[in-house]
Amino acid sequence: MAAGKTSHRRLKICCAVTAVLLVIIAVVAVTLAFTIFKPKDPIITLHPEGLQNITSGFSMFMNLTANYTFSTVISIENPNYGSFLFKNTTAYVNYHGDLVGEAPIGGRRVPARVKLNLTTSVSLVPRRLLNNSLFPGDLAAERFNLTSTATLPGKVSLLKIFKLHATVYNRCIISIFVHSRSSTVESICETKIKS
Repeated sequence: MAAGKTSHRRLKICCAVTAVLLVIIAVVAVTLAFTIFKPKDPIITLHPEGLQNITSGFSMFMNLTANYTFSTVISIENPNYGSFLFKNTTAYVNYHGDLVGEAPIGGRRVPARVKLNLTTSVSLVPRRLLNNSLFPGDLAAERFNLTSTATLPGKVSLLKIFKLHATVYNRCIISIFVHSRSSTVESICETKIKS
C-alpha cells in the first residue's frame, strides 16, 4: 500500500515539474517571438549607377525609338535573426504615374543579420518619359523624381526549423538633379515586411 502511495506521489511530482517546464518554455518562446524573433523591416537602398551620366539636354533620350539600360546596385540589409529567401521579381519605375522602366531582380537568400548587394539592369523607355506633360517643367527645374516599386514574396527561416511565408514591399523615390555638366542621384526607400 505504501509503495502505491509513493508511486502515485512521484507521478504527481513528475506531472507538476513537467507542467512548470512547459509554462517556462512557453513564456520564453512568447518572449523571444515578441523581442528577438519579431520580424523587423529590411533596409533596402538603391544606387543607380548609369543615371549620373545624363546631361542637362537629355540628348541621349532624344531617340524615341531606343530603350536605354543602366546598371543599379540594390543593397538589402536583413536585421532579423532569420534568413529571407525571395523569388524572382520585377521592380517597376514610374514617372508621375507612367511606367517608364523595369528592372528584373533575381531570387536570392539573404542570410540573417547580413547586408547583401545585388546588381541589376534597369531598362528605361525614354518615349514614355518625354511624352509625359510634366517632363518640360521638370527639365526646366533640373529635377526629376522617379518612383520605384517592388514586391518580394518569399519565406523567412528561423533557426532552420520554422519557415514562414513573408512578403517584402519596397518603394523608393529616386531624385535626379540635372546640372549643366553633371547629374547627381539620390534615393529614399521605404520597406515593409508582412507575414
